[in-house]
Amino acid sequence: MSQTTNQVAAKPSWLANLGFSTRQRLADWGYGARLFWRLVMLLGPALKRFGLIRDQIHFLGNYSLAIITVSGLFVGFVLGLQGYYTLQRYGSSEALGLLVALGLVRELGPVVTALLFAGRAGTSLTAEIGLMKAGEQLSAMEMMAVDPVRRILAPRFWAGVFTMPLLAAVFSAVGIIGGWAVGVVMIGVDAGSFWSQMQGGVDWMRDVGNGVIKSVVFGITVSFVALLQGFEAQPTPEGVSRATTRTVVVASLSVLGLDFLLTAMMFSI
Repeated sequence: MSQTTNQVAAKPSWLANLGFSTRQRLADWGYGARLFWRLVMLLGPALKRFGLIRDQIHFLGNYSLAIITVSGLFVGFVLGLQGYYTLQRYGSSEALGLLVALGLVRELGPVVTALLFAGRAGTSLTAEIGLMKAGEQLSAMEMMAVDPVRRILAPRFWAGVFTMPLLAAVFSAVGIIGGWAVGVVMIGVDAGSFWSQMQGGVDWMRDVGNGVIKSVVFGITVSFVALLQGFEAQPTPEGVSRATTRTVVVASLSVLGLDFLLTAMMFSI
């Protein structure tokens, strides 16, 4: 009899835990949506104090430039080699420039830059905000009637949005130079065919424009995820370390998922 009573009592407890976790997750999504809307609406006030955004662009972009440049160069090397040996089978090695340019501008440039940006700048943002919360700096700002979202989060958010397309452009440009170095200088593909095929086959709006749109969307995603994880981190060293790990995982998966959705939408229109 007592065993049956315990089983009956365990069922509401399981349902209660499920309901609590569901309500907690919905509350987290609602809080994230409200924070995102506040950051979007703070574009005007953030631009009025452009010095804050400028400093964060230097922090996020300048310190990420080295890894973006080196990665773009080696991606261009690999893409040039793989593209040449693949196109050579069909006698189309002159189209190597077009292959390298389209591969970088459409896909590899925005996606790889976003992943590197999440690992380099996203973790820095999360750790910075998390340490400010652990040191009670955000609470001290609220005590002085200073809004931390307006003063701390908004400039960093919009700096990440502005920086991401610039880094993606650098990645694609350096990658094209790397593909040229391998294809033309090392292998011996005709330089005129390399550049003319690229110039004639890359459309400004359909290819470059779509890459810029992807870069902006990825910049919004990575910056918001990093700031949200840091702002909601537990004010302990362990909580900050877990928040930085979640930033890389959530931002990377979000970038890959959004890349598929954006690609499907852009090529179906």
